[in-house]
Amino acid sequence: MKKYIYTVMLIIASITSSQAQRMLPKQKGLEVNTGVLSNDKIGNDYYINIGMTVNGKNGNYQLWALEYTHQYHDYKNLSIPQETYSAEGGYSFYLLGDVRKNISLNLGITGVVGYESINRGEAMLYDGAKILSKDNFIYGAGGRLTLETYLSDRFTLVIQGRTKVLWGTDLKEFRPSAGAGIRFNF
Repeated sequence: MKKYIYTVMLIIASITSSQAQRMLPKQKGLEVNTGVLSNDKIGNDYYINIGMTVNGKNGNYQLWALEYTHQYHDYKNLSIPQETYSAEGGYSFYLLGDVRKNISLNLGITGVVGYESINRGEAMLYDGAKILSKDNFIYGAGGRLTLETYLSDRFTLVIQGRTKVLWGTDLKEFRPSAGAGIRFNF
């Protein structure tokens, strides 16, 4: 009889441990994202982002991230590179999801600062044309809408649509993008 009791207790313990709590306050996560920039042409324009999250109450969390963005601008038969290095920090608000937080929809608002380089600082082109846009420090705000689903208790799949509004740039101020990533929760 003891064998049956121990077996039932072991089964109950394994079932309850597989339904671990998620989005615990003060839990930290490391997030890696990549995606494409939404502009007239989709091709070689991309971003790579690495960030840290710190969970708050009710599925909300703080977000701190570093990002590298690379895109090209066409000029005759030449592609002029534009690179942006930025840091952002902000807060993501839980909008809706299931009770166990297996899947959730979050809205994030961030502040952005960084540096933008055009043609790696070279103003003159091969044909004598001069690039009027200069390398600049940039600042602004960002927003993101993320769909997050837990793959396991530690790994979360993140699909996101984002936009940034940047000032201090000679180029486009409004920069939408879409991407996917993975978060590891400690």
